[in-house]
Amino acid sequence: MVRPANRSRNRRHVTRKTPGAKKVVHYVERKPQRAHCSKCRKVLPGMPKARPIKMQNASKSSKRPERPYAGILCSACMRREIISKSRS
Repeated sequence: MVRPANRSRNRRHVTRKTPGAKKVVHYVERKPQRAHCSKCRKVLPGMPKARPIKMQNASKSSKRPERPYAGILCSACMRREIISKSRS
């Protein structure tokens, strides 16, 4: 019987073949949505789509781009923000 926590469809059902040639179903958490720009809501390129435990083990440079406002603003909004900050 499936564990009660895995009975709902909030976990992906992945069929795997075991070394004993049996087919079993693994219940895997779904991937989160892609990161979005906080101003224009555009999808941020260079940001991985992974669960928090995978992000913990990833290197810092692979988590987000190396520039100001990385992971928060897209490049166009970042440029506008830096220009507006320098003008005021």
